[in-house]
Amino acid sequence: MNQAKDNIYSIAQLGHAVLRLRAAEVENILADDCQQLINKMMLAVLEAGGVGIAAPQIHHSVRIFIMCSKPNARYPDAPLMAPTAIINPEILHYSDDKVKDWEGCLSVPSMRGLVPRYRQITVRYFDQQGKEQQKILTGFIARIFQHELDHLNGLTFIDQLESTKDLISEVEWYQQFATIQN
Repeated sequence: MNQAKDNIYSIAQLGHAVLRLRAAEVENILADDCQQLINKMMLAVLEAGGVGIAAPQIHHSVRIFIMCSKPNARYPDAPLMAPTAIINPEILHYSDDKVKDWEGCLSVPSMRGLVPRYRQITVRYFDQQGKEQQKILTGFIARIFQHELDHLNGLTFIDQLESTKDLISEVEWYQQFATIQN
């Protein structure tokens, strides 16, 4: 067993204290330790098969997340997006309307929730090179951004549910909804 590798990619699970903290701002994006963390996160999200991962999920309470949308078994209709580091993000504007859709989380395995999220958001963040970016995000990409930003604020998708009736086991979700999509 490779203990070092297990520690590098260990995903914090629901109930771990790091998932309930407000993550600290990143002071120096170009610092070696920050760049190494971003690279580790890029590998971790690819290895875990997620469409995003936040630094607190790998036990680092700093304001960084990776978005890397791609179609997969969990999100077959996801758009393709290159892995992107999002540092010190903020939402500048929300659309008036929200859409409920299914979300899962690497820190809440085996569960899915029907989560309301804003359809469109205007965001600002810094990229891996330390350059400020401002973008309008819609649909699934906006959903990923909001989900990952929640992690930086000490929240999980479960905190955004309107009702516990909107929570379902992933096994049941696959039985009910995966057959509809095929």
